[in-house]
Amino acid sequence: MIHKLLTELLFPPKCILCGKLLKRDETDLCRTCRVESPMCDKNNLKFPFLDSWAAVWYYKGNIRKSLHRYKFRNARHYAPAYGRMLAMKLMQEYPEGIDVLTWVPVSRWRKFTRGYDQVELLAEAVGKELGMVPVRTLEKLRNNRPQSRISGVARRRANVLGIYRAAAPEAVEGKRILLLDDIVTTGATAGECARVLLTAGAKEVYLGCVAAALHHKQDKR
Repeated sequence: MIHKLLTELLFPPKCILCGKLLKRDETDLCRTCRVESPMCDKNNLKFPFLDSWAAVWYYKGNIRKSLHRYKFRNARHYAPAYGRMLAMKLMQEYPEGIDVLTWVPVSRWRKFTRGYDQVELLAEAVGKELGMVPVRTLEKLRNNRPQSRISGVARRRANVLGIYRAAAPEAVEGKRILLLDDIVTTGATAGECARVLLTAGAKEVYLGCVAAALHHKQDKR
């Protein structure tokens, strides 16, 4: 208890989106961000090989900045907050539950240079909220060119084709899989992962992510 109080005194909690200090009655988000942040409405958008998908917010403004801090500036402490928000969304979208919780992995090189796999941390946080243990079902075979540097849906799909393989086929056979990622834009990455899981015998694959591009053809992942 003393350690927690000391930590909060030295490092007061801040809104994960705008960075403002939180008031005593606020958790994860300040009131302004909780009310005004653009919540994601799928608008019947479908992605290849995915039976359904859900995201908390649209990938813009402070949400985009927040995710960049999380991915590229070592703000890994955002994971529990993202996990709480995403878990609530997923419980609304999939009230009947799913069989296996997994995630889109980064390459070994990316994890080594960054120091962590941001989506694995997200999966652990979501799993804690849902009472599930995430299962590593996929392996990334090589460090391909970042999707953010590629324009065009077809080129992005080509860039991820064949770079994942099933790491535990026995864990997915006949199961409903919830695949997690931090951001979805064109759906190329998630779609390729879903294709691999379906080929390995998965019954259905759903996607859950923190944010989705408002105009998916114009974004970068």
